[in-house]
Amino acid sequence: MDIAASSSEYLHITVTATTDGDPLTITTPPQIAVIPGNNNPHDADWITATWTGTTARIRLGPGGLQLDPGTYWAWVRFTAGSEQPVYRAGRIRIH
Repeated sequence: MDIAASSSEYLHITVTATTDGDPLTITTPPQIAVIPGNNNPHDADWITATWTGTTARIRLGPGGLQLDPGTYWAWVRFTAGSEQPVYRAGRIRIH
């Protein structure tokens, strides 16, 4: 995904959680981290996001998480029952 640094928009990450093939209803807020490099996010990197259906989202740009030009990786984590999956969701380039 390529985004202008001046853009103000939501970053959407689709999440599918199942147990034994049946979808889980997730009621706790998801968390998203947007970090440079390939390392796993640290606890301080996580931002509480919101659900829109099965999509976790945070606002990028003015009024949200502002990023300097560069390449970042988006991560998502959420609680599903006794599990807390952490997924690298994709690359973002800010120009």
